[in-house]
Amino acid sequence: MRDAYHEELDSIGDGLVEMARLVGSAIGRATTAILDSDLKLAEAVIEADQKVDDLQHELEARAITLLARQQPVATDLRIVVTSLRMSADLERSGDLAQHVAKLARLRYPERAVPHDLHATILEMGQLAQRLMAKAAEVIITKDVDLALQLEQDDDAMDLLHRTLFQHLMDDRWKHGIETAVDVTLLGRYYERYADHAVAVAKRVVYLVTGEHADDRQSDIQPATQVEGA
Repeated sequence: MRDAYHEELDSIGDGLVEMARLVGSAIGRATTAILDSDLKLAEAVIEADQKVDDLQHELEARAITLLARQQPVATDLRIVVTSLRMSADLERSGDLAQHVAKLARLRYPERAVPHDLHATILEMGQLAQRLMAKAAEVIITKDVDLALQLEQDDDAMDLLHRTLFQHLMDDRWKHGIETAVDVTLLGRYYERYADHAVAVAKRVVYLVTGEHADDRQSDIQPATQVEGA
């Protein structure tokens, strides 16, 4: 019975990794769809989000069954509860990738992103995908140090987000109000996607240590600058 119980716990972890990989792929493909005005790809991303939703529902059902039948305590209880929260973060990440794809579909055959912002949105999409790939690795390895790095990596996304707003507020903006709204939404989607990837990593820290990531992060001293740098 205990072996079956721990196999079920492991299967929940495997499901979380699969969700992370699916939503990582989704944001990459949605970025291509929005930049290339690829309607077929946008529709594929929108349709594929149902698999992420189904996985979340399946994980929730497994977790609830474990709570009811096994009444886990201590570390095992922490695993189940934290996994539920991670699945919610991952499901929301999938929704955000879907939002990007829906915007591509809405503006088709036009492109929602002006040429001068193409590189910035591309970089945001690639960074979002890398952050989620790292979150998946954290789920697999339970590497606390790697998990804590994600918040620092997310600073790059915040910087890109600010760059978008600088373009929007520039007096030379010439793309109109509708495009300004589209770009504002896109920036928000990518920024929130990155936040969910960070949240997943933080939950792994709590799962492993029983401590909140923010508390551990505050204990880390910034690296001393190399002399002469």
